[in-house]
Amino acid sequence: MTKPAADLVELAAAYGVASDYWDWQGRHVTVSASTLTAVLAALGIDTSSDAGRRDALDRRRTDGWGQAVPPYVVATQGVARTLDVHVEHGSPARVRLELEDGAAHSQLAQVDNLEPPREVDGRLVGEASFAIPTDLPTGYHRLIAEADGAEHTAELIVAPPWLGLPDRLGSRPTWGLATQLYSVRSRQSWGIGDLTDLADLAAWASAEHGAGFVLINPLHAAEPIPPIEPSPYLPTTRRFGNPLYLRVEAIPEFAGLDASTRAEIGRLADLARARPDVLDRDATWTAKRAALQLVHRAGLTPGRAIAYRAFADRAGRALDDFATWCVLSETYGADWHSWPTALRHPRSRDVAAFAVAHAARVDFHRWLQWVLDEQLGHAQGVARRVGMALGIVHDLAVGVSPSGAESWSFQDELAQGMSVGAPPDPYAQTGQTWQQPPWRPDRLAELAYAPFRELIRNALRHAGGLRIDHVMGLFRLWWIPDGAAPTDGTYVHYDHEAAVATLLIEAHRAGAVIIGEDLGTVEPWVRDYLRERGVLGTSVLWFESDAWGGPLPPEQWREYCLASVTTHDLPPTAGYLAGDHVRLRHRLGLLTRSLDEELATDAADRDAWLALARERGLLADGADEEATTTALHRLLAAAPSRLRCLALTDAVGERRTQNQPGTIDEYPNWRVPLGDPTGRLLFLEDVFTDRRAATLADLMRDL
Repeated sequence: MTKPAADLVELAAAYGVASDYWDWQGRHVTVSASTLTAVLAALGIDTSSDAGRRDALDRRRTDGWGQAVPPYVVATQGVARTLDVHVEHGSPARVRLELEDGAAHSQLAQVDNLEPPREVDGRLVGEASFAIPTDLPTGYHRLIAEADGAEHTAELIVAPPWLGLPDRLGSRPTWGLATQLYSVRSRQSWGIGDLTDLADLAAWASAEHGAGFVLINPLHAAEPIPPIEPSPYLPTTRRFGNPLYLRVEAIPEFAGLDASTRAEIGRLADLARARPDVLDRDATWTAKRAALQLVHRAGLTPGRAIAYRAFADRAGRALDDFATWCVLSETYGADWHSWPTALRHPRSRDVAAFAVAHAARVDFHRWLQWVLDEQLGHAQGVARRVGMALGIVHDLAVGVSPSGAESWSFQDELAQGMSVGAPPDPYAQTGQTWQQPPWRPDRLAELAYAPFRELIRNALRHAGGLRIDHVMGLFRLWWIPDGAAPTDGTYVHYDHEAAVATLLIEAHRAGAVIIGEDLGTVEPWVRDYLRERGVLGTSVLWFESDAWGGPLPPEQWREYCLASVTTHDLPPTAGYLAGDHVRLRHRLGLLTRSLDEELATDAADRDAWLALARERGLLADGADEEATTTALHRLLAAAPSRLRCLALTDAVGERRTQNQPGTIDEYPNWRVPLGDPTGRLLFLEDVFTDRRAATLADLMRDL
């Protein structure tokens, strides 16, 4: 490895690119010069010569002084903040404020600023500061600066100081189910768990067992044609949903279809249900898409047509772009990089002409998002009406497919030639590449984080909460140059204040909770920062350790977190107790230590938790798997955690894992249907009558 030169390290630091880090084993790692060069190139920085690096560093030092106002300013209610305005040295400046609702605010008062002027592009630039009022309403306002004979606008993002939990949760801990929706199928769904199944699961969990929420996998959109990506964490876009989860028969227009059309839809449903032993997204979507086209062709009543137009108008150009991308994918393939050159950018004339020429097909995909929005709203409505305090808690993936709709729409804002991933950790010791292009932090800043705002707002539209997968990504992401190993990446930093402020504003407006998945390599100050802003963390029993590596007593867990025994990236507790995750990683070549060493370490960690359960009288010697799983969940009762979670797989005794980090097709990730301890397939109706599920659900209610 070539050690980077001092000026390259300085340039990287100026752009928030780490030149060193500490790995999971406590070792200090220096990032290679080639990695730094590649990452800076993805940010548009030429490092090919000494002179180029010096020029880039000089430009960076004066970046903020080259524009009158920044694209945005982040403020917190009750906390003093200023806006810095850059003007020709000696020139006056004035700043006024327009609130989000259109109301005008008084002129901002100028405050002392002793910063000396700087030379920028041959002119002397001074800086004037203005005090932002501390009592502004939360939201997105406009700062208008009058300087040098022109008006310059900055977005003012004002966040509440604290989010926390909605008052309706009360003071007692709230429990909920966690499930991978696609695996929870009823006998009426089309081979994949759908939104009607979700509503029914929520009704059972709440009405019969007092659950306050159901946490589900991301429902982001996938490819419009097979092959469908199985991972819900590698969507084509996070802005829109996956119509695979629609229940065709629940669409109002279905009731008005003639007998022959309904019979054809029934035949298609039978095709989708033909293989209950597998989760076949391709077969389900092929059948369901044909059925949905039949429903779409039936048309809408005048009242329904008005509602549809209102939805499309509200979604705006983003929905039009997505629907157009879907039809382009059907025509030219799912990877936009292979399309005709004239169609590779959403703002091209040829794309606009294509959309007009294929208006009916574009409308079909636009309509799919409308009926999906309706069924998402129905599921959340059912959950709340049956008594859930939160209802559905959705999950937000870290990123998107490099060939999908979002990378097409935002190709100028995503870092080309880079993939998001993770450095090695105890559970993926060779590191991970997630095949997702990262946002460029400079482009997000130029857009005042507007794309992120729309993303969060849409995700919370029908939700009582939102889990942010890999919440560390709001602070820094592990960038890996294309073709490099996961170990050859580095961290790139983002403006976490802007991201967290956006989360707080949107969640406050939705009356929702935000849960950050802060497992793995997370700097302690990040957890402190999120806690101070009222964003919940995540505590998984197996990962909670004290300073000596032993079990952290549940009494010492965090109050503001979602506590559980397991997570979807581990086997259910039955499999974990058997060491399945260690043997699986060994078989897949994901370990850097010997199998025996890993098994011994894992057994020692596992036995320490079981010993703690025995010490507290929760577990008898020689207890079977069900009793052990029950005892581990009883430990949650001692935790102050405000949210507690039971995995549906644990509730029914499933042993197989849904996902093995660090793999793609080496293991059938995201394709394991729900089963019982014997491997027998379970349908949703079976869950409702399952003794073990009822017992564990009641235990969680009574903790």
